[in-house]
Amino acid sequence: MTSSDRPASILGRVLVLAGGLCGVFGVALSAAAAHRGGPFTATAASFLLMHAPLFVAIGLLGGNRLLRGGSLALLVGLVVFSGDLLARDFLSFRLFPFAAPTGGTLLMAGWLCIAASALPRPRRNS
Repeated sequence: MTSSDRPASILGRVLVLAGGLCGVFGVALSAAAAHRGGPFTATAASFLLMHAPLFVAIGLLGGNRLLRGGSLALLVGLVVFSGDLLARDFLSFRLFPFAAPTGGTLLMAGWLCIAASALPRPRRNS
């Protein structure tokens, strides 16, 4: 891998890594849901798979602070939301009270940040 093949920043690397892990766990959990059942497992798998390409894209392309911050909110929200659903199916308990709604709220906030990152910013006078 040459330097031009790598994401430019530590955050870029973290996001590409997160995207790859979301992809692999999404596929594995899809198979687990199909063979074992578990509505929460299937939902967690879907969320992981739908967010994986986003993390890879932002990690490779970069973007402004709002876009990167939104992607971090998405990542934390995804871990909390999916983690709570998986704990319910596999361990029969919740991560903490209101974990899934907290993770879902972070996911929505992250998507709003990503949307806001596309809005024009006022120019600063130098």
